[in-house]
Amino acid sequence: MKSRQKSARSPSTAPKTSKGLTDEERAAIKEHVQELRAAARRGPRADKADEEREVLAKIAEMPQPDRAIGERLHALITASAPALTPKLWYGMPAYAKDGKVVCFFQARQKFKTRYATFGFSDEACLDDGAMWPTAFALTELSAAGEARISALVKRAVS
Repeated sequence: MKSRQKSARSPSTAPKTSKGLTDEERAAIKEHVQELRAAARRGPRADKADEEREVLAKIAEMPQPDRAIGERLHALITASAPALTPKLWYGMPAYAKDGKVVCFFQARQKFKTRYATFGFSDEACLDDGAMWPTAFALTELSAAGEARISALVKRAVS
């Protein structure tokens, strides 16, 4: 009978490194699936007010200071670009044109980062040469920051 030698590292003792999704990313995907199902239940005659209520409820769940930033962003975006429809996108407040997300707000707690993020999707008309910013870190909103965001949102939907 031949004896077999075990390798120095058996599969059960090898270090486990996951290159998959984080818990936060998995949660965001689950939220997106729930959002898609809710949209399907509402059907094509979905009321814009229903989606806005969902966005405002999600903002209300956020801890401070993200809640204050989210509320202010919501007011700025809806005033600057009334054509955008508030909706949830991967569990984040987002604003869409013709059903396609143009911009979004990601609270710092979403992926446990040190700052909140205000970003734009590829649907935003912000192209400026070969390179331009698509997301901004937010720790607070100043008057200058609000003016910049308002101008960017207007440009994004033009």
